Amino acid sequence: MKPLELTAAAIPVLAATEGTGANDTAAFELLMRQHERLVLATALRFTGNLEDAKDVSQEVFLKLYRNVGKVEPRNIAGWLYRVTVNECHNLRRRSPASEPLESAPEAGAEDPALDPVERERRLALDVSLRRLSERERAALTMRDLEGQSTAEVARTLGVTEATVRSQSSKARIKMKAFVERYFRRVR
Repeated sequence: MKPLELTAAAIPVLAATEGTGANDTAAFELLMRQHERLVLATALRFTGNLEDAKDVSQEVFLKLYRNVGKVEPRNIAGWLYRVTVNECHNLRRRSPASEPLESAPEAGAEDPALDPVERERRLALDVSLRRLSERERAALTMRDLEGQSTAEVARTLGVTEATVRSQSSKARIKMKAFVERYFRRVR
């Protein structure tokens, strides 16, 4: 038997079979596997904490399962991204951070296998990323870190391509300035 392939175009089929038990579980699991890395990576960049990122990811996929018939098939990644960011904001509102961003460790920053210089570099980059505005962080994360095209990012965020380029550029400039100041203080 050929394995079930699920693409964005298959979402209406999944929605039509929802609740019937007819391959809906297998189809949803495949859809989830295709996008779980995107959702988890995005949540991790916004929360800075693996456990919180996992909780956010679980909420996002629950919402997808409940709303699969309402999701625009051509923009599943965009829908998931927006819901992930919203869930990160909800988490932040429910439990405000008790520690300042500067002291919150980056996921993997305490990995003993990493060279101390690499750990420090990752921490500086993570803190600088979290200091950006939400729009700048979203544009930079999607475009530069996740490798999406400017058009994809614009479509996902509901802005123009020029806005994405501008926000990414401003974010890079701010991050560079922060990292330079950070390492001047450390020396």
